[in-house]
Amino acid sequence: MPVPASLQFRDGRLPVTAAFSIHVQGSTDRRLEEALRRMLRRLEGRTSLTLSREPAEPQKATLVLEVKGPGNALPTLGDDESYSLEVDGSRATLRATQTVGALRGIETMLQLLQGDRDGWYLPAVTISDRPRFPWRGLLIDVSRHWMPMDVLKRNLDGMAAVKLNVLHLHLTDDQGFRVESRRFPELHEQGSDGLYFTQEQVRELIAYAADRGIRVVPEFDMPGHVTSWLVSHPELASVMGPYSIQRKWGIFDPTLDPTRDQVYAFLDAFLGEMAQLFPDPWMHIGGDENTGNHWRLNPAIQSFMAQHRLADAHALQAYFDDRVAQLLQKHGKRMMGWDEILHPTLPRDAVVQTWRGPKALAESARQGYSGILSWGYYLDHMLPAGLHYTVDPLPADGKRMSEEANRWIPVSWYHRFQFKPPEVAIPEKNAVHVLGGEACMWSEFVDAETIDSRLWPRLTAVAERLWSPRNVTDVKDMYRRMARISVQLEEHGLMHERIGEVLLRRLAGSNEIGPLRALANLVEPVKFYDRPVQFQEATQGMPLTRLVDAARPESLEARALWSSVDDLLSDAPRFDRGAERLTRTFHQWREFHPELRQLLDNSPALHEARPLADALLLMAQTGLEALASLESGTTPRPGWREEALQRLNEAARPHGQVELATLQPLRELVLAAALQPEASALPAAAWQARVKAEALAAIPKPPEKKK
Repeated sequence: MPVPASLQFRDGRLPVTAAFSIHVQGSTDRRLEEALRRMLRRLEGRTSLTLSREPAEPQKATLVLEVKGPGNALPTLGDDESYSLEVDGSRATLRATQTVGALRGIETMLQLLQGDRDGWYLPAVTISDRPRFPWRGLLIDVSRHWMPMDVLKRNLDGMAAVKLNVLHLHLTDDQGFRVESRRFPELHEQGSDGLYFTQEQVRELIAYAADRGIRVVPEFDMPGHVTSWLVSHPELASVMGPYSIQRKWGIFDPTLDPTRDQVYAFLDAFLGEMAQLFPDPWMHIGGDENTGNHWRLNPAIQSFMAQHRLADAHALQAYFDDRVAQLLQKHGKRMMGWDEILHPTLPRDAVVQTWRGPKALAESARQGYSGILSWGYYLDHMLPAGLHYTVDPLPADGKRMSEEANRWIPVSWYHRFQFKPPEVAIPEKNAVHVLGGEACMWSEFVDAETIDSRLWPRLTAVAERLWSPRNVTDVKDMYRRMARISVQLEEHGLMHERIGEVLLRRLAGSNEIGPLRALANLVEPVKFYDRPVQFQEATQGMPLTRLVDAARPESLEARALWSSVDDLLSDAPRFDRGAERLTRTFHQWREFHPELRQLLDNSPALHEARPLADALLLMAQTGLEALASLESGTTPRPGWREEALQRLNEAARPHGQVELATLQPLRELVLAAALQPEASALPAAAWQARVKAEALAAIPKPPEKKK
């Protein structure tokens, strides 16, 4: 994972024993040597074998690498990441044009490792692989919540494992200025609470990423999202200060004043310093979510706009962007920004990062600008991996893509949000401008302890979408492989599989958390931006240690339950397949309820989850009633359907910003019991489709907002 461009399994296997050895032919460099050392350590960790570090003769080597040249010393857009891998009964041969291609091939080989009663081995295989898109990134917001070096390093290792190649660091925002400036030290001294990267740490991070074939792109958000800048430099603001670091979440009014030369002189010096620190050709200026309110409040700015015939805030921001672009060009950098930077005078070498959707990406491509897609890849929205997987920067069929994506819309958002096909298709002649995409992890509700569980393993789905051929679309198979890769990712120190248990033990104050674990596995955090809406008291200093922080973004147990319900419905009118599993599950929910309630009662931090435990008990009762009806072949009593659906609607209410993820399969069970008489008259597939359609129709619509 990602699936290679071409893969053919053959008969045979290559044993991996303590005699495993390596020979490198052609070019080698320090990056490749270090990558091979890491590979051997990881092989040892999985196999418990002690492996030699001494180079082998080519005819005796288990792995032969043939690399034509080292390529660029620092990762660069357009590097040749292609490789081929052939494994037979005598050796594995990995060929690449550049070192970075060898790095990608090493990761594939490590994923192929298998074991059985006869020992460890690599299956015989022929692979020819290259990425579909050259820009495959992850944005990590280190401003709202600080992420120290060890967090970034372990996630860089995870990114390399799934062939991502850009780390986008969101370094400044209203809540923090996170990089050392020696030219203006007051920026990080007063705007960071002492939590920032020194320039030496930045260089260390860039080198660490480069060793793994990953670029580092910095973002300094402007002209909005600049409160942390203005703490030390209120003279740059559109409205007189003083300012203090923003501790809450949202879109705020403070902006740089785009009408004064003093602002550009300051940015010239600062961006020049950062250009020397960050070697990547692109520098991201943000440019998003500027309210324009402070510009409207400043008479001097309004006068400037009138004098220069700037009709609105968008036109004034275009003026600002043009001047900043000139500064970046002066310092040898190209501009990158969010959708809002797109305007007719934008430099042709700029990259537009799209958060607004396929239409915005198509428009930037139509105008000849390179673009990357982030819409649909916001991991902080807590959406299922299956949804992210169906979002394609260049879909073959926009209608099919939207229909598949809508299957994965969280039930609680079913009536509020639908993926729509692109309104503007991207013609083949413009497709060359679509460089790829970036997943985004905004950090309002993640910190250094929980970020891994919000990134992984769902990020692997985005990584595959950006690397693998467009026709690799089997969601079920993606989940199968994602589960395997998730375990392998732990060897990098990633905490995504462990942190939930840590938080649950902390909340319970005990190791005896079986019922609490069962509840946590059946709930998910509320989606999109419902969490700050439901908990408006949230601040930067709020501990992220509640049940909502321990819950996975996507409940694997809920997926398994839904699979069991699908098995049962597909077996109509007999209803044998899956019935035993479902009965056992519902009995378990009912049996652990008393112990669960005691755990929740004994921990004040868990009191908010008590209604969820009671709701789960009602769901167990409802599920058992529906199964009894299906198994006995009797129609439920009059009024039962309405009563059961009402119970489920009440159980659907979120508490503590989490919601039960098992509601929709229960609705399907209820509708199956109610529609049982028709099961004998219709083909099983048609009857199952009717049940699912009525279950979707039974989802209550949210109340309309008052105008």
